[in-house]
Amino acid sequence: MNKKIAVCPGSFDPITNGHLDIVRRGLCVFDKVIIAVGHNPLKKDLFTTEEKVVMIRESVVSNTRIEVDTFEGLLVDYIIKIGACAILRGLRVISDFELELQLALMNRRLCPTIETFFLMTDFNNLFVSSTMVKATAAAGGSVEGLVPDAALKKLQERFPIMKV
Repeated sequence: MNKKIAVCPGSFDPITNGHLDIVRRGLCVFDKVIIAVGHNPLKKDLFTTEEKVVMIRESVVSNTRIEVDTFEGLLVDYIIKIGACAILRGLRVISDFELELQLALMNRRLCPTIETFFLMTDFNNLFVSSTMVKATAAAGGSVEGLVPDAALKKLQERFPIMKV
């Protein structure tokens, strides 16, 4: 039997508990979820790809059905290469849907056999984004409970004024 593998792509700068919630809930549908860290040239990253991978791996180490990988170039090319069948994405607000719909339709145009699955975020994570986490930490606010411990530690290193 073929395993159903989904890829949850993103820049994860840093990964949040909202991201992890989507991945864990995706395991109710898929046999395996691969968190694929990509580099978005339109964003200025706080962490290197290697730092992101370490943070994510430390955050999911106890679940053998979650893998962490990196990719460059087109997401659909990566998905075909690893034999996955789906893209897993989380939605928080209407503006997320507008962008995600465009991405899903472009991915479908590039590879009609790959499906995109959207999961609505848990209401506790509705306001949480990597951008919001970084801005709060940089200004000295606490982001405890919004990110996994590995990400919290790295944010504390970057922003010593951050409250815990």
